[in-house]
Amino acid sequence: MTNEAARPTRPWFRIEARAEAQAADEPTSADVFIYDEIGESFWGGGVSAQTMATELAALDVDELNVYINSPGGAAWDGIAIMNAIRRHRAHVTVHVDGLAASAASVIAMAGDKIVMNRGSQLMIHDASGGAYGDAELMDEVATILHKLSNSIADVYAGRTGTDRATWRAAMQAESWYTAEEAVAAGLADEWVDSPATQPVDRARFSARARTAIPSLASLELPSQTEPGVPNRKEQLEMSDILAAGLRERLGVTDAAASDELLLAAVDEALAEQTSDTPTVPEGTVLIDSAVLSDLQASAELGRQAREEQDTTRRESIVSNAVTEGRISPAHRDTWLAQLVTNEAGTTALLGSLAKNTVPVSEIGTSEEPTEAESLYALAFGDDTKEA
Repeated sequence: MTNEAARPTRPWFRIEARAEAQAADEPTSADVFIYDEIGESFWGGGVSAQTMATELAALDVDELNVYINSPGGAAWDGIAIMNAIRRHRAHVTVHVDGLAASAASVIAMAGDKIVMNRGSQLMIHDASGGAYGDAELMDEVATILHKLSNSIADVYAGRTGTDRATWRAAMQAESWYTAEEAVAAGLADEWVDSPATQPVDRARFSARARTAIPSLASLELPSQTEPGVPNRKEQLEMSDILAAGLRERLGVTDAAASDELLLAAVDEALAEQTSDTPTVPEGTVLIDSAVLSDLQASAELGRQAREEQDTTRRESIVSNAVTEGRISPAHRDTWLAQLVTNEAGTTALLGSLAKNTVPVSEIGTSEEPTEAESLYALAFGDDTKEA
């Protein structure tokens, strides 16, 4: 079936349903070709949002292939066509055959999958318009254009999972993307005819894409691992290799286990691992028990050495006080006990006592003659007997 015959004056826009797919037990599909400016022109031609939406709504197909080669045009028509395509129940694949610029780049964002064909490009820029009137009218138009540009930036942000400001900056710089750069920036999913030995990798190409075109200098290109919520309808599928690896590691014997079952098994394993792991308070460091024993033994030896040093120092203080005649030898133990209780205060107190106030020798044991013995010797002579 072809609708092109019904519109012979509009070769730029046609929708073709594939009859052979409808007859077989396969998903039905249709092709949409947008090869003109966006928005119906006063002079004729252009892709009308109303006509496009009407014909898309009449299509009852499972797959929709949209082919674009357009310089853009009316911004609101582009937004309307994008939403009409997104609203369709079919899985949509957008193919950029030549150029998807301005409003046409917005339409391209409707795809569940966006393919950049050989030599194709994609261009984004701020919305523009004109008006004739006073300054107040010009201010009103400028406000509308800023809001429209923000809305378009939100479309790119929604596709790539980034923020509005990033894409608004790229729009204001009027950024042109090659097929490779569009994939690197997240605006497309596949670059057809990319070198087989060098598959497109957004993380690897992002730095090159920033410097390849001056307008990309301030654009933070997302990698394929960055979070985002792209506007895609296709169901995400897990690769066979990954699924097989998960089944093996989780002990799932059912080869037909669904992805949801495997993910549930992963959650259960993670929960068990978390519950078996002891909770360690913040700031706590875990060490081996043998290392802990060595540290404790070393600490005990250090404590004993410190106690011996303290004892030796206190005994030296008391001995000096006895030698200097500040205290009696009989009170050594009392002063030692005081030093243990308050060493600084007791040391100061001992230093304040006058020297030589207490005999330093025990009576009857000194080898020097006492005063009485000296007087006796003067009076009666020395009676020391020599051997």
